[in-house]
Amino acid sequence: MTIIVAILLFGLIVFIHELGHFLFAKINGVKVHEFAIGMGPKLFSIKKDTEYSIRLLPLGGFVSMEGEDEESKSPRSFGEKSILQRASIIFAGPFFNIVFTIILFIPIFMFIGAQTTTLGNVIENGPAYDAGVKSGDFIEAIDGKKVDTWQDIILSLNNSDGSEVKLSIDRNGEDKEITVTPEKNDEGRYVIGIETKVERSIFSSIKNAFVTTWDMTKQMVIFLGQLVTGTVPGGVSNSVTGPLGVINIVSEAAKVGIINVMYIGAVISLNLGIINLVPLPALDGGRLLMLLIEAIRGGRKIDPNKEAMINIVGLSALMLFMVFITYKDILRLF
Repeated sequence: MTIIVAILLFGLIVFIHELGHFLFAKINGVKVHEFAIGMGPKLFSIKKDTEYSIRLLPLGGFVSMEGEDEESKSPRSFGEKSILQRASIIFAGPFFNIVFTIILFIPIFMFIGAQTTTLGNVIENGPAYDAGVKSGDFIEAIDGKKVDTWQDIILSLNNSDGSEVKLSIDRNGEDKEITVTPEKNDEGRYVIGIETKVERSIFSSIKNAFVTTWDMTKQMVIFLGQLVTGTVPGGVSNSVTGPLGVINIVSEAAKVGIINVMYIGAVISLNLGIINLVPLPALDGGRLLMLLIEAIRGGRKIDPNKEAMINIVGLSALMLFMVFITYKDILRLF
């Protein structure tokens, strides 16, 4: 049952991505030949102006557009649209994944509550308690640096390495500055004995959904930079997982509960969106790069055959990498 949940979630995330391409293609008057979820042989299809199909392997999907990879003079051809129109169609897939991530995070924070920078509890005889920090205090900044989330507070305290920190606090509308010396806990982190006040409201959940998505995006960009430079802790092959690994992760999450599945789904959706924006051939980012080059050339189009060849080479390299990662996934599973 958990495997089915994993496959359905993966299929939904792919569907959201392809839906972005599909809707913006329709908005911009591009003819879509096929909107497919999955790869390989067709299991089911229905034909209207566009053929809508479900294919055997739930590991991808595609939107096949007129003039996308070949020359076409049809007014409904992808290649006949403006650079901005084509860019919007390509960008829509990753953008929909990022939006879907935010949408998934909102009910998650509604359920578990959103951590705030207001203190719910100050532990007796802890560093903060002894310094005069009180429950209900709103922490605005640490050492003059503004904090927006509870994670910012944790990070700032941990980075102190036990040195004094100055808390800028709002207490019932009155600004205060309190100096506290963090102490190391059993886990090796520096803390001052404070706990967050958890809020359950639609507004705080929406705010936290955006903040969390942004923070995770920054972490992903750093990780991608480490991939390029080969400085990923533990090595690339141990830090990257393919579809089999993803399905296994979701299956394990499904055993715990729906909130875990939604959280993993949000992470996967964001991963798919950000990775697709990397400017490599066969990815959406690579196609956006081609459009940028076209714009720099004053609107002179790159030869479609050459562009198609570049995409084929990029796709082949991507598939080889996927085979390698899938092999590593199998080794990890067994």
